[in-house]
Amino acid sequence: MQAESPVTSPTFDLLDSCGTFRVLVGVTGSVAALKVPLLVSQLLELPGVSFILITMEDRGLWRQRSDPVLHIELRRWADLLVIAPLDANTLGKIASGICDNLLTCVVRAWDTSRPLLFCPAMNTAMWHHPITSRQVDILKEFGYVEIPCIAKKLVCGDQGKGAMAEVSTIVDVVKQYVQKAAESPQEGAGAVRKEQARCCEEGAGQVP
Repeated sequence: MQAESPVTSPTFDLLDSCGTFRVLVGVTGSVAALKVPLLVSQLLELPGVSFILITMEDRGLWRQRSDPVLHIELRRWADLLVIAPLDANTLGKIASGICDNLLTCVVRAWDTSRPLLFCPAMNTAMWHHPITSRQVDILKEFGYVEIPCIAKKLVCGDQGKGAMAEVSTIVDVVKQYVQKAAESPQEGAGAVRKEQARCCEEGAGQVP
């Protein structure tokens, strides 16, 4: 797998990962973000995959008119977006169409023909609030795929559902999409990768 650095400049090279399955990892403010290093290390073990890690705080990287519009470039770049963890606040924003940071802007512009996986993570009391199930259903109506949270003892000491799915579970789901793209190159992300490879060969600087 090819590892790419977290986005630090609006001029990052989208051609660096030509020929790979491109995974965009979105991270929100849940305490489960502590597991992101483990998630990244396991994604690194998947062959033929490259990834970029983004947070909610990278939006200010756009500085002048000549700079690429970062959330659009990321949306074009990625074959798959996985949000792990997805906290209650960002869940509500996505369900409502709010786009006030880099991650929510990427989601708002997302090509719904490409997979978006979301991994809810929040306190048990927040998970069981009636609005949560409605918001999760809205995301599913968009065609996004839930990797369900699990029940365990949370950091706050509560016992119950709301913990992010195990990292191994998340990686297994991503792996299924990678394998599907490899087996069906004319469909879905496979077709996107084929077009990306064509652009790379032509020396194009943008992914159509």
